[in-house]
Amino acid sequence: MAAEEYIAKKAGGLSFFERYLTLWVVLCIAGGIVLGELAPGVARSLDAMAIYVNGAPVVSIPIAIALFFMMYPIMVKIDFAEVIKAGRSPKPVLLTLVVNWGIKPFTMFAIATFFLGYVFKGFLPGTEVVKDGTVVELWRSYISGAILLGIAPCTAMVLMWGYLARGNQGHTLVMVAINSLTMLVLYGLLGGWLLGENQMPVPWQALLLSIAIYVALPLGAGYLSRKWIIRSKGRDWFDARFLHLLTPVSIIALLATLVLLFSFKGETIIGNPLTILWIAIPLFIQTVLIFGITYLLAKLLRFSYEDAAPSAMIGASNHFEVAIATATMLYGLSSGAALATVVGVLIEVPVMLLLVRICLRTRGWFPGGGDLPGSQPRIEDAPPDAMVP
Repeated sequence: MAAEEYIAKKAGGLSFFERYLTLWVVLCIAGGIVLGELAPGVARSLDAMAIYVNGAPVVSIPIAIALFFMMYPIMVKIDFAEVIKAGRSPKPVLLTLVVNWGIKPFTMFAIATFFLGYVFKGFLPGTEVVKDGTVVELWRSYISGAILLGIAPCTAMVLMWGYLARGNQGHTLVMVAINSLTMLVLYGLLGGWLLGENQMPVPWQALLLSIAIYVALPLGAGYLSRKWIIRSKGRDWFDARFLHLLTPVSIIALLATLVLLFSFKGETIIGNPLTILWIAIPLFIQTVLIFGITYLLAKLLRFSYEDAAPSAMIGASNHFEVAIATATMLYGLSSGAALATVVGVLIEVPVMLLLVRICLRTRGWFPGGGDLPGSQPRIEDAPPDAMVP
């Protein structure tokens, strides 16, 4: 087995679904394409079940339900008491806020525009009609999906990347929570501005509604249900039983959404299968670049390794659930923007596992990094057969 699988098994943290997320995504792509060919009316019928504003479909009800269940398991993990305590060690939190909101959106815009708007533009011909009826070039739509990924920081899976990299779990959770709360304010503002710079229509009503439905609603539901469950059942039951039951829910909801997305984009993919590759290249470069920037800044700021590793993971990771939800609401289930956000899911797991390896191999660069407690597994500790692909 591969070294990454060894780590996941020894850590006991990645669920069956999470460990093989890339495989499930690939299967959903194939299943969605087949569904689109055999029953092209299914996705269209589901997408037509929508909430209409001024005669235009704004919220697809089936997608909204699926995406709520994608987001709720993430939001229910946020412990607001820990968020309040973050002021005791503010530097890691401040670093991730600066990177996620002051650097990452703009590097994503620049990299995606350079590759998709110039280098690969000739390979991305054609136009599409987005949800509000506007005709846009496909390459602009793909850039918009990349933008939505760039302004959506760190999914809850970053907790596992931080764990595998032997980071400080308490600080990781706090940093994820604070960045999730910051999304309530900055996601719409940055998204509207950068999408406008990309000459894409910005339906502000739909954008603000997407934040309310896909961030505020599950955040509120998570906060209230967390308090009620812990008060009724206790913290141990909540951590050991309830969160364990929720683990596959977010991934299953994500995969169901992907089947619908690719059932609608199957014709485009079959006609131009390299589209996925062209989109993946700038997303990969962006992920590695932001990881490198955050990791270097953490070293310059003399962070301990246990704070540097999860800070870099949070900077590199994208909250693809929110990005998919927003792209679907703004531009439609069949849009190029939605497809680009799905490509982000496709590369997330293998790239983040690569970055975990880099952290583990360079932990000696940081104070205390070479002398961490041995309770968590290392790639170097894997038996010889674990290193065989």
